[in-house]
Amino acid sequence: MNEFRLKYGQISPEGIAKLRELEHWVNTESGLEYPLRELVKLRASLLNGCDACVRTHTAELRKMGESEERIGAVADWRSSQEYTKRERAALSWIEVVTNIQDGHAPDAVYEEVRAVFSEVETVNLTLLIATINAWNRMAISLGIRTGYEAKR
Repeated sequence: MNEFRLKYGQISPEGIAKLRELEHWVNTESGLEYPLRELVKLRASLLNGCDACVRTHTAELRKMGESEERIGAVADWRSSQEYTKRERAALSWIEVVTNIQDGHAPDAVYEEVRAVFSEVETVNLTLLIATINAWNRMAISLGIRTGYEAKR
């Protein structure tokens, strides 16, 4: 069995390069802190069921020294005391934006985000969410087969 349905990076290198450019910008110029970005990516990947991406972002969090408690609690973050107010707002936002079909983005969650993120940070957080959701969707629909690591 092939590890990919389609080798999308080879088939559309220009398109994938643009997605990588956005990811690079979010990672280097958005002003969002590294631990927060990786927590958001991990939560999105869990919501989307992208096992390869879950492994990738879990490894990134470990590499940066995040505790196993914080990493493990991402799946049920509401019942954990491991996260700051800012992280909790971001985790709430990732859920409503990722699952936009379920009630859109409620005002209450938006207000929670805006209480701890500036306007530009809110836009950049949403770009981060859009980016990881795009990678998850590419990996799940076209790419990564069960048991293989992400190779974008």
